[in-house]
Amino acid sequence: MDVDSHAESATTSSSSRARLLPAAHATVDVGCWIGGAVLAMLLRYDIRDTPVPVAELIPLLGITAVAHLTVGYGIGLYRRRWQYGSFEEVLALATSFVGAAGLVITYLTVFGQPTEQFEISRAVPAIGSGAALLAALSGRSVWRIMQTRSNRPDHARRAIIVGAGEGATRLVHALRSDPGAPFLPVALVDDDPHKALLRINGVPVAGTVADLANVAHRFRANDVVIAGPSISKQLARTVDHLLGTSDARPQLAVHTMPSLHELVGSGADFAAIRPVNEGDLIGRDPAPIDPAEIAHHITDKVVAVTGAGGSIGSELCRQLAQFEPRRLVMIDRDESGLHGTQLSIDGHGLLDSTDLVLLDLRDHARVSAVVADIRPDIVFHAAALKHLPLLETHPIEAWKTNVEATHHLLGAAAEHDVAVFVNISTDKAADPCSILGYTKRLTERLTTDMGQRASGRYLSVRFGNVLGSRGSVLTAFEHQIANGGPITVTHCDVERYFMTVDEAARLTIFGAVVGDPGGVLVLDMGEPVKIFDVARKFAERQDPPMEITITGLRAGEKLTEVLFSQDETEIRTDHPAISQVDVPALDFATCMEATANGTLIDAGTLHDLTYRGIGLHNDLPTSQKP
Repeated sequence: MDVDSHAESATTSSSSRARLLPAAHATVDVGCWIGGAVLAMLLRYDIRDTPVPVAELIPLLGITAVAHLTVGYGIGLYRRRWQYGSFEEVLALATSFVGAAGLVITYLTVFGQPTEQFEISRAVPAIGSGAALLAALSGRSVWRIMQTRSNRPDHARRAIIVGAGEGATRLVHALRSDPGAPFLPVALVDDDPHKALLRINGVPVAGTVADLANVAHRFRANDVVIAGPSISKQLARTVDHLLGTSDARPQLAVHTMPSLHELVGSGADFAAIRPVNEGDLIGRDPAPIDPAEIAHHITDKVVAVTGAGGSIGSELCRQLAQFEPRRLVMIDRDESGLHGTQLSIDGHGLLDSTDLVLLDLRDHARVSAVVADIRPDIVFHAAALKHLPLLETHPIEAWKTNVEATHHLLGAAAEHDVAVFVNISTDKAADPCSILGYTKRLTERLTTDMGQRASGRYLSVRFGNVLGSRGSVLTAFEHQIANGGPITVTHCDVERYFMTVDEAARLTIFGAVVGDPGGVLVLDMGEPVKIFDVARKFAERQDPPMEITITGLRAGEKLTEVLFSQDETEIRTDHPAISQVDVPALDFATCMEATANGTLIDAGTLHDLTYRGIGLHNDLPTSQKP
C-alpha cells in the first residue's frame, strides 16, 4: 500500500509539474523580453546623454508582454504543441518574438507613445526582439545539452552507426535522448563524401564503410548498427565481410535497423534494432511488388494451394489470405502441416473448415473429384518431394509425386476450366542431373504442354533455395549447433542461390498475374552464396568456435546451381526480378511410354526423357550412369 501511495504521489507530482511548465516557459520568455527591451534602450539612447526613467518603460514592457503572450498562445507555443527544445518549438519561438515586435511597432505607429514624458523609438522593439530571442534560444540550448547528458545511460554499449542519412538521424536522436537506450552512438561511417565532416546530434561521421574496423577501434565501440529506411542486405554482407577480415570481429556485434514499415508502432526506432542474422548476410534486397497490381486478380476469386502445409505453400496461403479471396482452399496430405497453416492464418487450429482438404495428389480419381467440387479460379501447385539424396535412393517416389501427381492436377484443372495454374519449380530443373531435377523439369514441360492446349494460363515459376524452409541448410546448421556440432558441409566450393520464403511467395503470386501461358518464370536470386562461408559464420559465433566437417558431394548434387539451362534464352519481363524462358512441351503419354507405364524409373530413363527433343547435352554424373 505504501508503494502504491508513493507511486501515485510521484505521478501526481509529475503531472503538476507538466501543467506548470508552459507558465514557467512563458515567464522566462517575458523575462527575456524585459531584458531585451532594456538592452535595446541602452543601445538606442546613450544613457549618459539621455537619462531614461525606469518608470517610463513600464507601459512599453507591459504592452510587449501582452503582445508576446498573445502571439505565443495563439500559435500554440504555450499549449505544449511541440516538444520543448525541438526545431518546431524554436521556429514557433522565433515567430512569437518577431510577431510581438511587429505588434508593438504597429501600436506605436497607430496609437502613439504610451507615455508623454519620453518618446520611445520604434527601433527599440525591433532590437529588443532580437536580443530577447537570442536569450530564449540560449536558455533552451543549455537545457537541451543538460537533458541529453542527464539521459545518457551509463550501461549503454558504444556503437558505430553505418549510414548518415535520414534513418541514421532518427536513430541517433532516439538513442541519445532516451535513458533506456541499449546503445550510445559514438561515431558514424558513410561512403558519401559530402558527409565527411557532418555531425548528427554531436556524433561525427568518422570515415567510410571501408574504415569501419579502424573507426570502431578508435572510438572503442562494442557494436555496429546498420541504419537506413530500408536495410540493404548487400551492405550487411559487406559489413560482415569487412569485420570478418579484421581483428575487430571478435569484439564487435553487428545489428540492423529494419525497414521503415517494420518500425511503425515500435515506439522508438531503437526498439526494433535486431542482430544481423544469416538471412541478412546471404539474402538479397527484396524485390519491389505493388500489392495493388495483385489484389484485383485474387480478391473474390476461389484460390487453391497444394502443399499448403509446407514452407512455400503455407507462406503462399498467408499472403493470399491478405487479398481476401472468396475462398482459399488449402490442400495437403500432411494433416499436421495443414494444422500449422490454419493456426498461422486464423489464429486457431480447429481443422473443422471445408477449406482444408486432406488429399494425396497421387490419387487420380480423388484429385478430379476435389477439383470438380472446389471449382478454383487459380491453382498454386506447391506440393512436391524435394530432398535430393532421398529421391536419388527412391526415384519411383519422386516420379509418383512430382510427375504423375502434377499430371493428375493439370488434367483436372483443364477439365474444370481453371483460369490460372502456377506450377512451382526449382533451380534443380535447369540443366538437371539429379532425380529431383529431372522430375521437376518434367513438370515444367508438362505444364507447358497443358498451357498450349487448355483455355487458361498455365505456367511455372522457378527459383532456388528458400531460407527458413524445412530441410534448408540454415535449419540443418542450427540443429547441428544445438547438438554440439560439428557443422557439416559437402564441399568447400559448393554454392547455392538463396531467397527468403516471403519474397519467393510474393513473386510467385505476382507471376500468376504477369506470366505468359506455357512459359517458365525465373526469379532473380542475386549472387550465389558459398555454403562454406555461411557455415564459417555460424561456427565463429559459437564460443569456442565450432568445427566444420567436409563430407563430400552427394549423388546428383552440383557444385554450383544455375537458373537457366544451356538451351534456354532469358527473356526479360517488365519486372526487374522476373525473367522468362520457354521450355519445350512434353505430353504425359510420351512420359508413360518412355518409362513403361511408370515401372522403369531410374536416373538414366529420367535423363533421356527430360532431354527428349532437346538433345542429350548434359551428361549424367559417373555415379548415375545407367
